[in-house]
Amino acid sequence: MIAAEPAFREYLSRLSEQKSVALDTEADSLHCYFEKLCLIQSGWGEEPQTGLAEDLRLIDPLAGLPMEEFFSALRGKRILFHDADYDLRLLRRSGEFPDEDIFDTMIAARLCGEPQLGLAGLVEKYFGITLSKASRKANWAQRPLSDQMVEYALNDVRYLPQLASILEVRLEELNRLEWYRQSRDRMVKGTRETRQRDEENLWRITGYAMLDQRGWAVLRALWHWRDSEARLWDRPAFHVLSNENLLKLAGDAARGGRFSRPRLPQQRSDRMEEALTSALNLSEAEWPQVIRGVRIRSTKEQVDRFNKLRDLRDKVAREIDLDPSILAPKAALEAVAGDPKAPVLLPWQRELLGLEAISETHESVTASAEAA
Repeated sequence: MIAAEPAFREYLSRLSEQKSVALDTEADSLHCYFEKLCLIQSGWGEEPQTGLAEDLRLIDPLAGLPMEEFFSALRGKRILFHDADYDLRLLRRSGEFPDEDIFDTMIAARLCGEPQLGLAGLVEKYFGITLSKASRKANWAQRPLSDQMVEYALNDVRYLPQLASILEVRLEELNRLEWYRQSRDRMVKGTRETRQRDEENLWRITGYAMLDQRGWAVLRALWHWRDSEARLWDRPAFHVLSNENLLKLAGDAARGGRFSRPRLPQQRSDRMEEALTSALNLSEAEWPQVIRGVRIRSTKEQVDRFNKLRDLRDKVAREIDLDPSILAPKAALEAVAGDPKAPVLLPWQRELLGLEAISETHESVTASAEAA
């Protein structure tokens, strides 16, 4: 574990000699409301016997180490991840993380047609090793880490260099490296964008539609009460009250009469009662409204185009032994059926589906109709 300045300096010196490094991260989202980066796993080199990463380190971001120096030392190197989307978003909170040369083994596995995309499944297939999942929900902010947690964390990077080599060779054999680059670039670009929360509708959790509108009003109030309590406590919202219990409480309260309350600390219970009372006293005009979809009804021509595109996608996917949803998800096909130029598919996907020819035909037909 690298937590002190001397060890960090020694690590940066060793890192400077490497052309590539495997990384992974751990956070504490299952244990805190305000999620933070708790651990960075690093690995490089190859053991002579196994080909696995031989220099494995754990870096402690909670020790106040200068992350900007670490990020700077990574520039110009190939960085290996498995499912990099979350890791990149988490790392970007600590500074300008270099993303010029990312190799994501999950994206590579998907484009190679692997049936198992998780790291554990791929490690079992290619290395015959069953990885333990015992520390998956551990509190990574705790110090010191247990031996079990250390082993779990290091296994996330131990196999990545060799796995990346295997999958890159496979991509080259399948002539899909360009597919990979386009897919990787879209993922990286997405991680640079800040996701906006829909603050008005966060309370509409799975199962809310089973309640009536008065129930929605109560659920909305309870959701905001729970969120406030979670913030004050710095714990995930489900530590205050689960979604299942939140829905039950909202439904019981909205129906009126006597109903059971969850057992909570007194002050928290008092604040919950205030939220309940306020919600139950709202007029009908103040209840949440049904969200009307803005989806435009498809024309017969669009439905026909969608069906043809779907059949074509399925045929092509069978021929190249790829999951149809990877070639083109249903939502993307619907968008393209409405507008063949819709920017929802990557160039390699459009080429396989022959969409450029379809776009030209669509433009010609549209122009003729406008002229007429």
